[in-house]
Amino acid sequence: MARTSYLGELLSTILERPRILLRAKKDGSLAKLSDDLLNERTEVNSLRIASEILARFSTLEAGDRELFFQYLNNDLDVDPSEIAAAASAYGDDPSPENYRKLARATEPKRYELLRRLNQLPGATAELVRMRADLLTRIRDNPSLACTNTDFCLMLRAWFNRGFLVLQQITWDSPASVLEKIIAYEAVHEIETWDELRRRLHPADRRCFAFFHPALPDEPLIFVEIALSKGIPTSIQDVLADKREILDEGSADTAVFYSISNCQKGLAGISFGNSLIKQVARDLALELPGISSFVTLSPIPGLNLWLDSNNIKPKAGDKPAIRKLAAYFLARAKNDANEPLDPVARFHLSNGAQIHAVHADANLSENGLAQSSGAMVNYAYELDKITNNLRLFAEKGQIVVSGAVRTLARQGAQI
Repeated sequence: MARTSYLGELLSTILERPRILLRAKKDGSLAKLSDDLLNERTEVNSLRIASEILARFSTLEAGDRELFFQYLNNDLDVDPSEIAAAASAYGDDPSPENYRKLARATEPKRYELLRRLNQLPGATAELVRMRADLLTRIRDNPSLACTNTDFCLMLRAWFNRGFLVLQQITWDSPASVLEKIIAYEAVHEIETWDELRRRLHPADRRCFAFFHPALPDEPLIFVEIALSKGIPTSIQDVLADKREILDEGSADTAVFYSISNCQKGLAGISFGNSLIKQVARDLALELPGISSFVTLSPIPGLNLWLDSNNIKPKAGDKPAIRKLAAYFLARAKNDANEPLDPVARFHLSNGAQIHAVHADANLSENGLAQSSGAMVNYAYELDKITNNLRLFAEKGQIVVSGAVRTLARQGAQI
């Protein structure tokens, strides 16, 4: 019976298709097509309309995309009076039926539209790109943040850790993936294929990335790792062209020296926390001689903070730069009582400790512009991460080593 019904539905759709396509071409604005998709009850028609919406969106000019986002934001929003009535009814009678009505009232129609669009094969990647476009418009149109919230909620569900696949990127990985590693590297630019090879091929180098089944050839985030003896104090040493290759069995430290998010449309959906911890656990099993897991991280907010506080250390005064950088990382906070530096917020909120601060650690143009060349090691001590997380989350406490604490006290006197 179900088979007969399906075949009948399919035949009906085929016979009706020319008329439906003609209607779409005549009055098929994205808003009209979206309304049609929300009201459609057959799967075949739903997939056809979803395909039409995504195809048309990809060809829209900037102004028309803005109109579509405004339609999502305004026409497909929740009805506050309906929510209030449903909440009142549920408060008076918390029955399953009243709960269902409340749940339906609080879910905007655009959320259902995104779900229906995503039923189309390949649509997840299109919706990630659509959100990337939306994010570029929120600065000029803050009200679109409501639509962004729904995009973010849905993408967090689709891209939760249970769906992510960890893969090691090697010199033998597909060229299409290697090209993306070059393109997406956001911390230390990769300028040539030879440079990429030096980061992937030697025995003392690793690179890992998260992938998602809906975007099998697109890394979501990747981390580059150097295996070393001891903790390196500069990125020049890590990336030196003619450095001595270390036998992996001799390494006692894994250095996470670059973490790059790849998809702008997934901004605000955190993968880095899971990636670092998973890679650390895997490396600890693979290479039991490794006892230290640290980063060699930039301090992108340092010079902005120095300028805003009219602090001007003498050029080349490395001791002063280290002290000021330590003070900035350990004590400078925003209005939410969080570390002012964004990279510090990321690592400290993942349970790391500020381990050491180095001057002249990044002498690239970008490193000098952001932090006068200073860099920092964040240490991930696997048996202390949970307690560090608790201190940071409950008390806002920034966990620092004794050496950094001393430097920060000295920095307060400059």
